[in-house]
Amino acid sequence: MKKSIKESNLVILKNSSIHHKGIFAKKAIQAETKVLQYIGEKISKQEGTKRAIAAIEKESESKGGVYIFELNDKHDIDGDVPYNLAKYINHSCTPNCKILKEKGQIWIQAIKNIETEEELTYNYGYDLEEFKDHPCKCGSERCVGFIVDEKLWYELGKLKTKHNLY
Repeated sequence: MKKSIKESNLVILKNSSIHHKGIFAKKAIQAETKVLQYIGEKISKQEGTKRAIAAIEKESESKGGVYIFELNDKHDIDGDVPYNLAKYINHSCTPNCKILKEKGQIWIQAIKNIETEEELTYNYGYDLEEFKDHPCKCGSERCVGFIVDEKLWYELGKLKTKHNLY
């Protein structure tokens, strides 16, 4: 069994102002660098859905998270393993990383230069379904208040007006 990991040659796990723990740069990271691979157990979509539902139910009690990540049309990765450091990367409405899927792997890749001690973030890309259950605490100037894919921000704005959520 692989043991818990708290750092790599580029990053370290520390307390975060965004959400409990986060991943921070140990040294400057250049744009386009593959920083961390999102790793875990490869499972079927059906199993991924089952585990995600169980994690959501458990999350409300433990302040944990859902670490099921879509790999492709047939498989997900369950990243809720102690050796998956990438599961601690937080969402931001102004991210400095993105998800890169290639050759059956999921990577966190820098989209701009990241300074030493800067927290790594990416947009989780959630859809609008149950958006109210996912408030954003990223604190960026562009924060839209909810963890939603940037492509959906216009629609989110209409929903926020409709539900008086400003």
